[in-house]
Amino acid sequence: MPRLIKSEEDPYQTLVVTIISQNTADTNTERAYKNLSERFQITPKVLANAEISQIETCIRVAGLYQTKAKTIKTVSQTLLEKFDGNLKSILVLPTQEARKTLMDMSGVGPKTADVVLLFSAGKPTIPVDTHVNRVSKRLGLAPANSGYEEVRLNLQRFFEPKDYRLAHLLFIAHGRKTCKAQKPLCTTCPLNVYCPSARRVN
Repeated sequence: MPRLIKSEEDPYQTLVVTIISQNTADTNTERAYKNLSERFQITPKVLANAEISQIETCIRVAGLYQTKAKTIKTVSQTLLEKFDGNLKSILVLPTQEARKTLMDMSGVGPKTADVVLLFSAGKPTIPVDTHVNRVSKRLGLAPANSGYEEVRLNLQRFFEPKDYRLAHLLFIAHGRKTCKAQKPLCTTCPLNVYCPSARRVN
């Protein structure tokens, strides 16, 4: 997850950062969010009324900027129209209801919803990004051909809810530093004695 995402941040800001971060390196996510926050106040009201072309200009560095700008504006309008601009009114709902409500917004997928639920509301869910997906499958914690939901639910059965946030962050750190997409460092990996993928490589 981008370094910008912190549990103490406004949940709407976390939502916007997560939308920008899709298929984007952390450095470009941070640059895009910085550009956006220097141009606009990051609130549903302001971004709902912003020109979409101006949002696009701010977040262009993050890639897929046209789709992301449209999502940011649409989500902001939905929050204003249906929830009085208050994302917290969604986050106090039971986890599955809150998750469905977020995902009912155009452009908000399961990973974005799960990031907001975990980091902004402490809800028991594990977001599955590319690192979490790769590491969990290599470790045999999820079938190689499983989709997002199957990976997420497998991991949630494996860990205690109180450890979901830490597990998510550790999977990401391990994927970035050791269990890389290309040329994973299996010989020095502290988990290689447990990892079926490492045994195949060796």
